Amino acid sequence: MASLKEVKGRIASVNSTLKITSAMKMVASAKLHRAQGAIENMLPYERKLNDILSGFLSSEGASNSPYAEHREVERVAIVAVSSNSSLCGAFNANVAKKLQDTIEHTYGNFRKENIRIFAVGKKIADVVRKMGFPSEGDFQHLSDKPSYKEAAQLAEKLMQMFLNHEVDRIELIYNHFKSVSTQVMTQETYLPISTEKKEHKGADADYIVEPNRETVIRTLIPQVLGLKIFTIMLDSNAAEHAARTIAMQMATDNATELIQELTIQYNKTRQQLITSELLDMMGAEMSN
Repeated sequence: MASLKEVKGRIASVNSTLKITSAMKMVASAKLHRAQGAIENMLPYERKLNDILSGFLSSEGASNSPYAEHREVERVAIVAVSSNSSLCGAFNANVAKKLQDTIEHTYGNFRKENIRIFAVGKKIADVVRKMGFPSEGDFQHLSDKPSYKEAAQLAEKLMQMFLNHEVDRIELIYNHFKSVSTQVMTQETYLPISTEKKEHKGADADYIVEPNRETVIRTLIPQVLGLKIFTIMLDSNAAEHAARTIAMQMATDNATELIQELTIQYNKTRQQLITSELLDMMGAEMSN
């Protein structure tokens, strides 16, 4: 059985940890509030803009955009988004696992030079480096503080790679913020754009297009693609803070329970020592 000094030391140590996890939970919760507001304001706009584009591309004669060109996949680019720091549960591990599974099962027969990985976030960048893939750039700042200008620059680079036939497909891997308690691991195709007509509830929207559909599509596609990268950065950022809030809440609850158990153990040990001392004293008096 541990001594009183050891148990007391453990209680003090867990108390210190409790203060840290509680403070981190409050910080993560405050950041989550801002990030959640940003993604909830952006996501409906991005989805509506994407629906408009899909409607144009699925219309007859409007699907000849170079961004919608489907070709045999020989070279691929993957944008994987993680966080720069840990202590957020399985948030980063899920991204790493999804990336590794995609490379192994979907592109397992590709040569490494035909797989280009854009790692957004320090944690996934470390994983990509250990896997032996070269760095495509430093995008760590986009994970902490998503910027539309920098996201648009990344989107422009990806679009040019697709147009120049440097890659035949571009995929996105990130955590989607569904709710504070739920983050959904998401993988979707960025390019080529799907030209399949989506099913909508109710009547299809009848747009008046000026000057013509082709001009609107040429203008709309870069905007939608640039906005998509920015949106997934906001989405992943909100999911990260939600995962960290939940992880720190669980750590705080566990620390509280452990303190209660240690306090009970401390009191029992102390009572046993007092009882033992009393028995020793009574035994000494009787012998006298």
